[in-house]
Amino acid sequence: MYYISHKKKQLFRGNKKWILILPLLLILLASLFLPILHPLYAKVRTPIASGTKTYQTDSIIIDASHTANGYVMLKYKGDNAKIKVRITKKTTYTYDLNAKNQYETFPLTEGNGTYTIKVFEHVTGNSYAQVMSQPIPVTLKNSLEPFLYPNQFCNYTKNSKVVKKATSLTKKHKKEIKKVQAIYNYVVNHISYDYAKAKTVQSGYLPNPNTTLSIKKGICFDYASLMTSMLRSQNIPTKLVIGYSGTVYHAWVSVYIKGKGWVDHIIYFDGKNWKYMDPTFASTGKNSTKTKQYISNSKNYSAKFIY
Repeated sequence: MYYISHKKKQLFRGNKKWILILPLLLILLASLFLPILHPLYAKVRTPIASGTKTYQTDSIIIDASHTANGYVMLKYKGDNAKIKVRITKKTTYTYDLNAKNQYETFPLTEGNGTYTIKVFEHVTGNSYAQVMSQPIPVTLKNSLEPFLYPNQFCNYTKNSKVVKKATSLTKKHKKEIKKVQAIYNYVVNHISYDYAKAKTVQSGYLPNPNTTLSIKKGICFDYASLMTSMLRSQNIPTKLVIGYSGTVYHAWVSVYIKGKGWVDHIIYFDGKNWKYMDPTFASTGKNSTKTKQYISNSKNYSAKFIY
């Protein structure tokens, strides 16, 4: 009897020891893997074609599973090399569908309501034939959702270079405005305007923010795409805007700041006024007084499309 009782005591003491050691082991493991699971990386939003709500033909799949988050995803499975997509609510947005047999993400930026998605296959020359038309009812979770996810014009993943750079630039800042300023200042001070590219760029050009970050130069579309990608990756709602600066077709960005709403005049804050956040002109103008005066005047800008 004594032997059995003694053995039980030994087991109890052994279990008690493990009860004390186990939490310490868990803390040690957590500290080792914490950098990998850093919350700034974990919160990067990723579009998903989950298949819970789809519309399709033999060659096209529209995945509308996450319209509440402000996007749809399309995939083309056919043989035609040139496919166009039109998404219409109040404004008609026309896109090239480039990734064959892979989903691409397209934003729904005009709020709640019914969007009509049309898909066209190339016939000859500039002629395209409609092969699908589908109305999509949309009720957004909130109005900011479309401006928090990557899409065809600001394409990135949680492992992208732009996300890592944005995280590095903002990790010491808690306030959103400080994060915006850190990213903005980096873009205008490290990216040069590519005048040669501006002369040769073709219609349908899509920016690659990772490439822009690597080569440190680009056209207005590249600037806006890079900044939008970096800001959205840090959970800051950002609009990529296409329109006119005077008579010149141009791209710029607008940012949503808690407590202030959508802010277009955000190049700098002098205590009274926000200045227009246009990273292209701010960079090429080297922050001159004349440049700041121009970009601070919203009358110099006319928005046409918002992505």
